[in-house]
Amino acid sequence: MVNLRAILKHPEDLYPLVKLKLAARQAEKQIPAEPHLAFCYSMLQKVSTSFALVIQQLDTDLRDALCIFYLVLRALDTVEDDTSIAAEVKVPVLKAFHSHIYNSEWHFSCGTKDSKILMDEFHHVSVAFLELGKGYQEAIENIIMRMGEGMAKFICKEVETIDDYDEYCHYVAGLVGLGLSKLFHASGKEDLQSDSISNSMGLFLQKTSIIRDYLEDINEIPKPRMFWPREIWSKYANKLEDLKYEENSVKSVHCLNDMVTNALTHVEDCLKYMVALRDPAIFRFCAIPQIMAIGTLALFYNNIQVFRGVVEMRRGLTAKVIDRTKTMSDVYGAFYDFSLMLKSKVEDVDPNARKTKDNLEKILKLCRESGALGQRNSYIIRSKPQYNATMIAAIFIIIAILLVYL
Repeated sequence: MVNLRAILKHPEDLYPLVKLKLAARQAEKQIPAEPHLAFCYSMLQKVSTSFALVIQQLDTDLRDALCIFYLVLRALDTVEDDTSIAAEVKVPVLKAFHSHIYNSEWHFSCGTKDSKILMDEFHHVSVAFLELGKGYQEAIENIIMRMGEGMAKFICKEVETIDDYDEYCHYVAGLVGLGLSKLFHASGKEDLQSDSISNSMGLFLQKTSIIRDYLEDINEIPKPRMFWPREIWSKYANKLEDLKYEENSVKSVHCLNDMVTNALTHVEDCLKYMVALRDPAIFRFCAIPQIMAIGTLALFYNNIQVFRGVVEMRRGLTAKVIDRTKTMSDVYGAFYDFSLMLKSKVEDVDPNARKTKDNLEKILKLCRESGALGQRNSYIIRSKPQYNATMIAAIFIIIAILLVYL
């Protein structure tokens, strides 16, 4: 559905939104005829439309491998996230998950909505996995084995220190970065990148997600999920759940800003990783989520609404990121602009203001020294446009057409 208010406020979003909608329609038409792969691609579009879009430009064998890898990860994550499963049942499933992907008859009922369908019909994913090349299979199995062990460890262990936080994020996302690097290498299109910067690619995305999901996780039934490290939140509250209460708003925002500042430490590695990529389609696949993450952190910073509901980039800006991210110059430009946006929100009264500014200045310096910021037209930071009656009328006509045909 077209958000009329958002379009009137940002009419320049309309063109990329239309392109995104058409691309989504095209992705739906590219679902393979083979039943098991058809299930995988249909399920992928249900659980992650953006991921389904960005893999469409990849060559078929790598595209299939990434689609299946994502669904296996999603299934493993569904088991970990289901708080209704007793630990004595969950832990063995997590530890053995890497072997289950070779069993075309295995399934495990858990999760809700589309995730439950994925788990109930997991045999489709297993069959598709067994049809992948051996190099892809080995890379996926190795990552799932290590991830399952790590997840099982943190079922029985709380995230106390920042080291714990980094370790947990390594297991659930850093290993995804390592796995993707191995899959890219197995495709013959990229050199194998170091584990360190591959890990940072995952940690940057995961820490953004953990910040975003605070309220959902803390309100989880039958028991909350707590991934914010005690070493950080205990400086601002006696209990992690206290951050959601209005009377603690000042301390809550300071804690939030501390978490954002921690996430920013991974940006330098992420930029190193992306600048080394050669294949344009793989580059876009990696770069778009990273830009979305820095943009989302810019929205989170100093924003009490993180503790009240879901804070996310507007759909039109997301469409612009997908449409305009093609080269490393685009990445440097986006990181520069979002870092400037975040820096403008830092207040000296914040306990971590100096550290936040230092982290941001490192990012800004890297972007400036890239030489990519010269002749560019920023779509992130811009002056307020002026629109006359004719232009507004044209926007209404286009929206009406979209409502009918899209």
